[in-house]
Amino acid sequence: MKRRGVALKLFVVTSVLILLVFTILLLAQGLFFERFYRMSKINVLEKSMNQFAHQYKETQSSERQVSRLLGAYMNEHDTSADILNSRFERTSTHPYYLELEAGSKTIMIQISKEGMTVDQIPQKIQIGETLVVDGIFMDEGDTIMHPVVIQQTDTVLKEGLIRVRGKVTDLMLPERRSYNPLYQDALVDDVLLDWNSQMEQWQSRLRSGTVVQLDWQDKWSGVPYTVLIRLLSEGNEENSYLFVMTSMQPVGEAVGILKQYVVYLAPLMVLLAIVLSLIYSRIVSRPLVLLSRSAARLAKLDFTEQPAIDSKDEFGELSRSMVALSRNLDASMKELTHANAMLQEDVEDKRRSEQLRKELIANISHELKTPLGIVKGFAEGLQDGVASDKSERYLALIVNETDRMNALIMDMLELSKFEAKAIQLQPRSLAMASLIHRVSDSFSQQLEMKQLQLLINADKEEELLVRADPRRLEQVILNFMSNAIRHAVVNSVITIGIQQTAPGKITTVIENIGPPIPDEAISLVWDHFYRAERSRDRKSGGTGLGLAITKHILELHGSEYGVENTKQGVAFSFTLDEIGGTTHD
Repeated sequence: MKRRGVALKLFVVTSVLILLVFTILLLAQGLFFERFYRMSKINVLEKSMNQFAHQYKETQSSERQVSRLLGAYMNEHDTSADILNSRFERTSTHPYYLELEAGSKTIMIQISKEGMTVDQIPQKIQIGETLVVDGIFMDEGDTIMHPVVIQQTDTVLKEGLIRVRGKVTDLMLPERRSYNPLYQDALVDDVLLDWNSQMEQWQSRLRSGTVVQLDWQDKWSGVPYTVLIRLLSEGNEENSYLFVMTSMQPVGEAVGILKQYVVYLAPLMVLLAIVLSLIYSRIVSRPLVLLSRSAARLAKLDFTEQPAIDSKDEFGELSRSMVALSRNLDASMKELTHANAMLQEDVEDKRRSEQLRKELIANISHELKTPLGIVKGFAEGLQDGVASDKSERYLALIVNETDRMNALIMDMLELSKFEAKAIQLQPRSLAMASLIHRVSDSFSQQLEMKQLQLLINADKEEELLVRADPRRLEQVILNFMSNAIRHAVVNSVITIGIQQTAPGKITTVIENIGPPIPDEAISLVWDHFYRAERSRDRKSGGTGLGLAITKHILELHGSEYGVENTKQGVAFSFTLDEIGGTTHD
């Protein structure tokens, strides 16, 4: 019952809308099309007349250019046009012409508006083509001819005519114009003759820049015309006007035929509207009912039964969307559960970050408190005069502890720069082995004190070039070697290996012999103030920030770095990009 109601409503509404639109369209065409066509055409002509007036001012000194401008305007707008003098008489312009070069003479063939039709002019005349023209010369110098016959081949010359044969050097002929343009151009004289008595009353309007519009009908053919006149130029003695005449017959014929066509078309349109509305209502109502039932099931959160609409239109798309909706709801619940778990992890990460912050503050306080206490104790001893014979030793210890605090503060400042992303690298080409040799020289005294040997193994030493910031990379090697020497056992070997482990990658490994790092602490060595043995904080030296700084430097280089326990000790490694060429170090 519901489906029939929807189908009936769709049928009635669609039928009424189609018939209403069809009726409005026919009425609009019958009542307004002719008026709209006329207004549009006149509006276009008025704009074109303004443009013509501007061009006329630039070319009015040349009668030849004015004639050519007038001919081009008539062809472009399919109108008859002429230039009138102050007495509203036609001037001696010849918009259509042929210019022939006959021997050493140039002859102007003026196409008259009377006595010749377009059919008498050969079609598609080209510049450079040879023509034969029979006619009458109009001047004493035999340079201007009134044509009677224009042809491309020789024929019998009629008595009383003069023949000229020559090559076309210039032309302006009727093109893209309806009916017989030369006949329509000749009607200008009839229009001016009928309105000669009214011309004076238009002068004030024309001089103000107003375009005068008039209607005129050819008494012989009955064709209606619209005439437009505007001022072209104004002088002390002579004014000139542009006269444009266009036929309104095509639109009248079109409207008449359209009205007859509607009489035959209306019954067919009514029948077609009824049939299409019936088909449309059935097509639309069936999937609507199915979708309504499916929506009711979805409202009850029942996603087991899916609407069976397989069409490729909007209804099919809606059906597939409803199927996707039920699937996405289940997926969304799973994603929500996963997102909740991720949120818990984020909360835990924030908690750990807060804990690390607290530990950092505690470590800084501890690192500064101990040397401050030592400095204070020795300073008070010196102040009280206790053990005056040891004053030099006390002062040396105070200076040493002050240096430790200064080193800690400098490392903290540098670490803060890295963490704030305020450090920019200045990479260039350098030889890895040469850099390590130079850095290792600064550890010669420490190596001798612990009786350590340094072994550098490099493949193709002169060719292993990397791209890195020399100062920052030197800082990395200093930290790694200092760490290796600090935790190496006495009378052992520190090995540094440099080799190409992959195309474009150079890997450096610094390994010592000593106590391993606990497995649970491997991932913590890069943290602030981490030390493997807390009880040796003061003995092992360092600020506890070296590896944290090293981590940031290597990450800025895009390096893959790490630490692992070996059979005899600990090995730190990192990679750098290899480049070719000679070293600039």
